[in-house]
Amino acid sequence: MSQHLLLLILLSLLLLHKPISATPIIQKFKEAPQFYNSADCPLIDDSESDDDVVAKPIFCSRRAVHVAMTLDAAYIRGSVAAVLSVLQHSSCPENIVFHFVASASADASSLRATISSSFPYLDFTVYVFNVSSVSRLISSSIRSALDCPLNYARSYLADLLPPCVRRVVYLDSDLILVDDIAKLAATDLGRDSVLAAPEYCNANFTSYFTSTFWSNPTLSLTFADRKACYFNTGVMVIDLSRWREGAYTSRIEEWMAMQKRMRIYELGSLPPFLLVFAGLIKPVNHRWNQHGLGGDNFRGLCRDLHPGPVSLLHWSGKGKPWARLDAGRPCPLDALWAPYDLLQTPFALDS
Repeated sequence: MSQHLLLLILLSLLLLHKPISATPIIQKFKEAPQFYNSADCPLIDDSESDDDVVAKPIFCSRRAVHVAMTLDAAYIRGSVAAVLSVLQHSSCPENIVFHFVASASADASSLRATISSSFPYLDFTVYVFNVSSVSRLISSSIRSALDCPLNYARSYLADLLPPCVRRVVYLDSDLILVDDIAKLAATDLGRDSVLAAPEYCNANFTSYFTSTFWSNPTLSLTFADRKACYFNTGVMVIDLSRWREGAYTSRIEEWMAMQKRMRIYELGSLPPFLLVFAGLIKPVNHRWNQHGLGGDNFRGLCRDLHPGPVSLLHWSGKGKPWARLDAGRPCPLDALWAPYDLLQTPFALDS
């Protein structure tokens, strides 16, 4: 057998055994029902806007509830479910504005079309986040998923959103609300707090930073004058006006730059927030972030709810409810997420 023929046979065998890939699966979602304001909801008119650039007054209104989320293809199913849960449990759903942030490398028009088709009545904007500025500051962490530049978009909301937006509720894409988001948005930040979030002071705060950090005589004094507690950055109420005045994005970037010089933490975008804000935030009731439902970051084990009432369920951690449901290995609490899943499943084959 000639070498040329043998080579052709080998190539044919390789092609036959080559896994089918290339074409990404395009998810399609059902249209959600429209939700309407109750009779006592505040009216939003032209007088509410102080920015002539914004097309609709609601995008600048102080009476509106402004919600910020990231948007990408990997988590779009979770984002759609989260939006539905927010609207379904709101007493004034028509007064909610969504500010979505997408990476510049993403197909923003496709993401925008997905949201529009599922929520054709929704007031929302998609902002393009140029990740180049933050990419140079990202250090590798214990989970590669945490190194995605879009995880850091929450640090840049004050720059991305219009200056007229003074307060925003930031939400991760792997959660659902079962209460009125207006209650969370109305959190009293006091005279000088920049953000509010549920605190968890029983968590081992020191474990979020390396021995290099704690052994450094200067760095270890960072939390000396504050009662620093862990808080989850997946649910936050942020005063963007105070953030801008205090140049907090630069403060977070300074810690990230130090991390590039000496490894002082392990967990992606969370530690810089803790370094800047831990011990200085306005505590929120734990009901607003029942987090950790995705299980631990290594084995993805099922978790139970924390004791107490629930307003928000958060599948932070390795396991996401849609992935576990699709795999036929759901955790018990994943059944609480399933009713908000708008994914349009293909029809079964005719019998």
